[in-house]
Amino acid sequence: MEIEKRYIKAMPKTDLHVHLDGSVRMSTLIDLAKQQKVELPSTDPKKLKKLLVPGLRYKSLVDYLRPFDIVLSVLQEPEALSRVAFELAEDAARENVWYMEVRYSPILHTKKGMRLTTIVDAVLEGLKQAERKYNIRTGVIVCGMRNIDPETSIRLADLAVAYKNRGVVAFDLAGAEENYPAKHHREAFYRILNNNINCTAHAGEAYGPESIHQALHYCGAHRIGHGTRLLEDGDLLNYVNDHRIPIEVCMTSNIQTKAANSYETHPLKFYYDFGIRVTINTDNRLISNTSVTKELWLATKYAKFSMEDLKTVILAGFKSAFLPMREKAIMLNLVNRELEKY
Repeated sequence: MEIEKRYIKAMPKTDLHVHLDGSVRMSTLIDLAKQQKVELPSTDPKKLKKLLVPGLRYKSLVDYLRPFDIVLSVLQEPEALSRVAFELAEDAARENVWYMEVRYSPILHTKKGMRLTTIVDAVLEGLKQAERKYNIRTGVIVCGMRNIDPETSIRLADLAVAYKNRGVVAFDLAGAEENYPAKHHREAFYRILNNNINCTAHAGEAYGPESIHQALHYCGAHRIGHGTRLLEDGDLLNYVNDHRIPIEVCMTSNIQTKAANSYETHPLKFYYDFGIRVTINTDNRLISNTSVTKELWLATKYAKFSMEDLKTVILAGFKSAFLPMREKAIMLNLVNRELEKY
């Protein structure tokens, strides 16, 4: 029996894998371009939407990453960053997301000479503003970029260390995966791990299980972003399962980047049935034209999740949050109580 979206919307949820620059409101993008006198490929919302949200028609991850250049052109000022961070948290809170980890790479916002610290402060300010207004808790994940030199990743790791306990909850490695191995960035991860900071890594999306192996064993990742191709290595699959390493699943985005061929053939159901700790996330609300409610609904539709399965996956999100144990326990108690209604 299909679970209605309104029930899913009402349930407490997490979004542990969502990119700030991929989740800007279309109206905000046009408005910021006007304010900053930035030329967009089109100011007609319909035409712009076709460029930024072409549904499932992308050819690859690299193709999927192209629209980000358009969005980033208006995210080079502190006020713009604060605004889009606030609106992202507002959009999440409106669909009852209780906890969200927002990731982005500060280095991509330096085109007008903004300092890295100014960039982090601006995003944190927007998120804090939303926390004061809505029932949502947020954290920031700083991303190193695979396709930018490893020295830059080290700088970004140092930035994450400086903001530990000040809003930044983890470090990530994002960007084009093929030909840019995670192991080249292991120095940045050493800095992170030696400072007792959480880390995750995009892996097994545009490249095979070897990419996940490197994320775990060279970089010490505590969670895996996407992990769509973990299925291809049974030994590694069991390792991930045995060590309860959460997978940050983003179904729609995986189909757009061709990491999975269709919703029907996405490995989510296999992972869940096998016992792996799967979490359901948006990746990019704008570019994937999605929400947490929609992604969870797609999971119930295509992975045939029952209400109990849905609750298990929602709880997995809260269990996998990069939060201190005591805070997590308090939140889990509240979530459990809320989920008993369903």
